[in-house]
Amino acid sequence: MNALIRLELVRALRNRKFLFFSVIYPSALFLLIAGSADSKEKMDGGGLTLPTYMMVSMASFGALTAVLMGNSERIAKERESGWVRQLRLTTLPGRGYVLAKTAAAAVVSLPSIVIVFVVAAALKDVRLDAWQWLALTGAIWAGSLVFAALGVALGYLASGDAVRPITMITYFGLSILGGLWMPTTTFPQWLQDIAKWLPTHAYASLGRAIEQSQAPSAQDMAVLVFFFVLFTGGAAWLYRKDTLKA
Repeated sequence: MNALIRLELVRALRNRKFLFFSVIYPSALFLLIAGSADSKEKMDGGGLTLPTYMMVSMASFGALTAVLMGNSERIAKERESGWVRQLRLTTLPGRGYVLAKTAAAAVVSLPSIVIVFVVAAALKDVRLDAWQWLALTGAIWAGSLVFAALGVALGYLASGDAVRPITMITYFGLSILGGLWMPTTTFPQWLQDIAKWLPTHAYASLGRAIEQSQAPSAQDMAVLVFFFVLFTGGAAWLYRKDTLKA
């Protein structure tokens, strides 16, 4: 399995398009949204400035991009090309393939988180305690596993041609409705009520709680655990279903 993880990492690092959208794009989007914002003025309805708020949003968005977009399309194409079928003939267990995909995506997601933090601190004067930086990195990195599981599930759900539009709709829907691109307080009330039950909203809320030195909301933790179980269970079921077809 270690050899497969190394192979996945090399493939991801050689994909310049993937690296741009997962590593550079979130930082650029952060500067586009928060570039002209006052670094000291607090947002209405919260104790964070816009740059501090959007830093967590874009770090979460970058990790989401790396684990969701990186997994789903690649898995679907490997199924069609017969690569997954060939791996089943080796001693690699099925869970090893899934774990290798998830681990490789998680490693690639880390630079996207760190670069957003560096840009926010250097260009928008975001200042946090050392423990907050470490806790933010760990929480956003660990939380991305929820969406890594979703990426695996989508890769087994659709064919190579169909997986991209399905993933894009899921990706942008979760990002926008979950409040990663803009505060959910700008939404109509009925949409805010929906957003608070989405995994992306709970995901970013963990980081914002750390920024304010608060304990994570029990509801946010429950939402993330629920979706992690749902997505991993779905990925496992779809993997077994695909195995039976082979």
